Amino acid sequence: MAVVIPLALTGCDSDDGPTAAQAGQTLKNHILGVLHERTALDVTITDAGGKNVSCGDGMAKQTFAATGRDSAGDPSPEGLNALMIGALGRVADYRIVSADSPGKPVRAVNADTRTTLVFQSPGNGLYAVAGETDCLPVS
Repeated sequence: MAVVIPLALTGCDSDDGPTAAQAGQTLKNHILGVLHERTALDVTITDAGGKNVSCGDGMAKQTFAATGRDSAGDPSPEGLNALMIGALGRVADYRIVSADSPGKPVRAVNADTRTTLVFQSPGNGLYAVAGETDCLPVS
């Protein structure tokens, strides 16, 4: 019996992270979570994701994107992005890797979930966020 337990414990330590499908689901949950935290109206899925995009060598990435209308007014693109970044902290732990400057999207990464979000609101009260996973094992 003493031999079985260490082997069983060793088997649990072989997890190298999420598969592309698992990270893709996390990506979807994070994007929709941000829009939910902002109480966005008329949420529209602009990239349904759920499909593996081959990176070669048995690796793939997934994408997802959505938009929604701001319920409080008509802030600038930078203002809308800032509101989503604020909401992001209530959804998951991301690190901003590019600063918001006029006309440029804001990129945020989560190393644990292997996902990247891109906040690129065009203004006119429309939130827009897209994302992708890293290249990950298919299974």
